[in-house]
Amino acid sequence: MPAAAFSGWVQRAKFLRLHSILVVRAGGGTNCWGGVLPDENLADGEGPIATVKMIQRIAITGPECSGKTALAEALATHFGTLWVPEYARQYLAKLGRPYRFEDIGAIARGQLQSEARCEPGAKRFLFCDTDLIVAKIWSEFRFQRCDSWILATIDIHRYALYLLTDIDLPWEDDPLREHRAHRPTLFHLYYRELVARSLPFEVLSGSRDNRLRKAVRALEARFGPP
Repeated sequence: MPAAAFSGWVQRAKFLRLHSILVVRAGGGTNCWGGVLPDENLADGEGPIATVKMIQRIAITGPECSGKTALAEALATHFGTLWVPEYARQYLAKLGRPYRFEDIGAIARGQLQSEARCEPGAKRFLFCDTDLIVAKIWSEFRFQRCDSWILATIDIHRYALYLLTDIDLPWEDDPLREHRAHRPTLFHLYYRELVARSLPFEVLSGSRDNRLRKAVRALEARFGPP
């Protein structure tokens, strides 16, 4: 793909406020940008550009045990695409000790790395089970401070839409869950964070089926039908 054509894709992405652009190069290499789209002169890279895909990254955020994972998986199935599992689970399961402040920063980085690995296989949407807002609120609630990298990256690694899961699902015990009594407080913190940052979001409540229907309607209203 000539540089001029790539420039047109970038301008279209910026106009439509698409939040990720994936460049597939001849020979199988890829470049992926999320949050801040590249300048047109970045068309030059490792090999000629073969195709360009626009991917809408959708964050599923909210307190623990509020149905994020089930919703991410259901949405990926509905739209025939991929979802990114919560990296914290595999990290903590292998840790072998109580987690510390610095672990949350490592988890946040691992989450974004997982997104980058999944994105080349996504079709139209990539559903992300948790985001950096989860890491920020978790860290501030648990340790009263947050890694500076997380705070800086939240401002540039944004999603096309945030789906905030409500706490009206019953609590399910899990060794990795720890804030059952604080779910109302945490939900308020998530809501306030999304509003303060002027991020596009939808609150999803009710049964799992109702949440899925509402999420699909919100996505199709914002981005059009499949």
